[in-house]
Amino acid sequence: MSDETATPGGTAATRGTPTLRRAVTGPLLFLFILGDVLGAGVYALIGEMAGQAGGLVWLAFGIALVLALLTAFSYAELVTKYPHAGGSAVYAEKAYRSPLVAFLVGFCMLSAGVVSVAGLSLAFTGDYLAAFLDVPQVPAAVVFLVLVALLNAWGIKESLRANVVMTVVETLGLVTVIVLGSWVIGRGDADLGGAFEPPAETGVWVAVLGSALIAFYSFVGFETSANLAEEITDVTRVYPRALFGALLTAGVVYLLLGFVAPAAVAPDDLAGSTGPLLEVVRVAGAVPPGVFAVVALIAVANGALLTMIMASRLAYGMARRGLLPSPLARVLPRRRTPGVAIIVTTLVAIVLAATGELVDLASTVVLLLLFVFLSTNVAVLVLRRDPVEHAHFRAPTWLPVLAVLSCLVLLTRQEPQHWALAGVLLAVGVVLHLVTRGSSHPSTGPSTTGMSTDGEESPQKRQHDA
Repeated sequence: MSDETATPGGTAATRGTPTLRRAVTGPLLFLFILGDVLGAGVYALIGEMAGQAGGLVWLAFGIALVLALLTAFSYAELVTKYPHAGGSAVYAEKAYRSPLVAFLVGFCMLSAGVVSVAGLSLAFTGDYLAAFLDVPQVPAAVVFLVLVALLNAWGIKESLRANVVMTVVETLGLVTVIVLGSWVIGRGDADLGGAFEPPAETGVWVAVLGSALIAFYSFVGFETSANLAEEITDVTRVYPRALFGALLTAGVVYLLLGFVAPAAVAPDDLAGSTGPLLEVVRVAGAVPPGVFAVVALIAVANGALLTMIMASRLAYGMARRGLLPSPLARVLPRRRTPGVAIIVTTLVAIVLAATGELVDLASTVVLLLLFVFLSTNVAVLVLRRDPVEHAHFRAPTWLPVLAVLSCLVLLTRQEPQHWALAGVLLAVGVVLHLVTRGSSHPSTGPSTTGMSTDGEESPQKRQHDA
């Protein structure tokens, strides 16, 4: 077979046009999604969850898993139906025929990435770093973000092999906590009642749902796998299996963590620590806390770096398409990395880290992604009227309907300050978008033809044709 990649429908890709190599197998995709889902957030946020749900952290994780799976069914259908890179913004444009809506969906993803990195910088500079250095958190977070930016600008050669290593480190760290917590329970030093201790001051279900909203942050990340659609071998068969397998695997890990942590350490003690899993390690006493702190720091740093790489490249790509100001598309001449986009996204993350709290930043990430998920879950229903020739995964209709309802329910649980922060970010994005549309053109590509650099029609051309 030639290097030309066949589409699911059996027709070859446009002749003479290079296509992405379909080299991502099922196991590699599984590890990629698992690595994204088993992210750094759980290393810090399980304490915040205990502060809301008491010992019922495991129940909050269970609810968050179900909510994530509902939206995952929509992604499984859309990725296998439209196996092209672009993800939620592409689905939004196909479904709603509105470049502005597609822009807002893409900007929500961009904003969520920057806010997430700000939160991870606070997680990095909390109790895990304090195991080695006693420094003020906010200045340390600023230094951390600058170092991540410098590494990002220097040039990161990402590969799935590197992701496998990252996933192994993160997973081993979490499995270590589960084993140590189980050992504490087995030797009789734990209070199993702690895992069933309800919150003291609020209703159980209200508190658990609020905790599930925080837990939802630990499951997000699976949506980024949609951007690998063009590189997956036999996407219709492989993608759903890898997606659901990775989410269920992460769910089991989180459920076990949610049970053993409040059993081994009192929920109030977990809530009072910015390195709650480190408290479980200290109680067990079998592993030096410093060793586990290093694992946690590596996981958090990797999560921040990978997320900032995504955010800076997304800002760069949107600028190239004329959706954001053209300076964001400038690259460093020697390193060939998006220098301006890296600087701008880092500065925004620094402001957020200096003015926000970890739980508020995490909740704002969830809020922004809920808009993305809401758009995707509605899009899967709208696009049912757009049949394709090849076979693809199809979710039962009631699942995306439930997913839409779940997103709406979670949106009602957001605090006013989270809406305010998300609103400010989106307002800035809309202003930048409108100013850019009114004063400039895409920085690359033949603007007279309306084609973007990847061969697709640019938003400006589509609007003109409309």
